[in-house]
Amino acid sequence: MAESQASPASAFIGQSDRQKIIDAFGANVSSGKVRFFSDVGLDFVPGRREGPYIWDLDGRRRFIDCHCNGGVFNLGHRHPAIIERLRVAITELDIGNHHMISEHRALLAHKLAALAPADLPYTVFGVGGGEAIDLAIKVARGYTKRPKIISATGGYHGHTGLALAAGEESYYAPFGPPAPDFIKVPFNDSSAMAEALDDKTAAVLLETVPATYGILVPEEGYLAQVRELCDRQGVLLIADEVQTGLGRTGEMWAVQHYGVQPDILVTGKGLSGGIYPITATCLRAELEEVFQPDPFIHISTFGGSEIGCHVALKVLEITADPAFLAHVRYIAGQFSAGFEKLYEKYPRLLVSLRQLGMMMGIEMVNEYCGPIFSRAAFNAGLISVYANNDTRVAQLLPPLIVTEEHAGEILVRIDHALAGVAEYLGL
Repeated sequence: MAESQASPASAFIGQSDRQKIIDAFGANVSSGKVRFFSDVGLDFVPGRREGPYIWDLDGRRRFIDCHCNGGVFNLGHRHPAIIERLRVAITELDIGNHHMISEHRALLAHKLAALAPADLPYTVFGVGGGEAIDLAIKVARGYTKRPKIISATGGYHGHTGLALAAGEESYYAPFGPPAPDFIKVPFNDSSAMAEALDDKTAAVLLETVPATYGILVPEEGYLAQVRELCDRQGVLLIADEVQTGLGRTGEMWAVQHYGVQPDILVTGKGLSGGIYPITATCLRAELEEVFQPDPFIHISTFGGSEIGCHVALKVLEITADPAFLAHVRYIAGQFSAGFEKLYEKYPRLLVSLRQLGMMMGIEMVNEYCGPIFSRAAFNAGLISVYANNDTRVAQLLPPLIVTEEHAGEILVRIDHALAGVAEYLGL
């Protein structure tokens, strides 16, 4: 079902043929990825990209991107206002010097403080989500003088050292034992959380909606209970909003749905506008004292690039607009209504649409469904990946700029993909 549509001539895309690119990638980047995609029959090499669409390298097939690299492309690919902001910034700025006072990091940090879901006046910038989570854990340990970090079973927080230890064993096991003092408890289980918390606990680290665990939406009252438990024990609450933040759920931050104020908030991915990598770890005022003895104790050479700061400022301007957030909620309603019809059509396959705004997961009947759906969706012209820690679920993360017409088109393609899954499984 993927559409044919030739791409215009490009200075950068399609300068070599597909097989040569695949061979070079296998020889010089990752032989494992090439083997994997070959085994599952996905020889896709991205070429042109614009708005909600990605074209294959030769421009003959067009796909709707409902993966968005975990929210990197919240505003679609190559959003014109983001591209223009980058173009202007690069005429005057470079990355800056992370040792020095920066006008541009100050502007962005001030804006983040104004938009934060709690009183979080300080921001430390990074490049990747794992780096930002590492910093949050370092601050929690430095401030509380306690070692223990509690996170959720099935969660994912990045592939760097401390962030890796807070995730699932499958991510760190190939590289040896994890950092000590990391404990995992089931998400949505406040009793297990209460049992795990003690006077050695520095922080509880939670994705507001665990994406890699299948878009698991918090039960009513759960996050408030975790907040109360943390307060009783003097434990910090870290909200990992790397994927859920910046309007993805219909609020600026997902924690706002639950009236919970974190001590530390981490955001990234979408803050880049899909154009310039940048992350932010936002802190309560008293936590900044960790850096007082030596303000150079934590550095990130490329974190808070001055060019990237202006890209991020434009992202915040767009996503904080009440009209933009209302649009996200409206389109989320279109998906919810569309799935009511799909439940009737595939009663033996579909279990539920796990949904908070436009952070969605298609829950199906068994662990084979997610991978099969990803392949069937590709055939239907849709890019969707399954949740690695709950393969019953296919992630559905369309760009937040999609229109009602786009939503209808996506639902049609989901219908085709579900038909493929049902046929394959004999349902």
